[in-house]
Amino acid sequence: MLEIRWHGRGGQGAVTSVELLSLAAIEEGQYAQGFPSFGTERRGAPVTGFNRVDDKQIKIRSGIYHPDVVVVLDKSLVALVDVCEGLKPDGILLVNTTKSLDELKQDIKFGGKIATVDATGIAWKELGVPITNTTMLGALVKVIGSVKLESLTNPIHERFGRIAQKNLAAAKSAYDQVKFIN
Repeated sequence: MLEIRWHGRGGQGAVTSVELLSLAAIEEGQYAQGFPSFGTERRGAPVTGFNRVDDKQIKIRSGIYHPDVVVVLDKSLVALVDVCEGLKPDGILLVNTTKSLDELKQDIKFGGKIATVDATGIAWKELGVPITNTTMLGALVKVIGSVKLESLTNPIHERFGRIAQKNLAAAKSAYDQVKFIN
């Protein structure tokens, strides 16, 4: 079973990404769960979301405490939240950043695999706004390999309607540009 934790800020679309990934996995015939964790936060406050994806029925109904992958939509959260808390030593940390490996390693104490993508830059170019949810979703499916990029098409069309093509372009661009730096 693949377990993923998302870190974002209210209004960035982390909760939407959780839902879209679950729908894409289900469309492929996999089992998936997606759920947010937030209280009375306001726009801009830290938000966490979670996914589970498996090829068999998922019976666990608890939080995710030791994820295989952590996705960070906003690089400023690295200084506020221990984004690597519980991340498996052989897990993957995916960060929206333009920082170099050396700079990132100063901010993050994690010895496992790290992947980066300039999701904010891609979002500005493709969407005209710095909302990185579908952009990071594209990078994530490349990193995990267990959900196909094409499987995001229907969920994104259903969610975004007339602006779906822009979101799909952002996801594809991030898919193509994500880098493993460790």
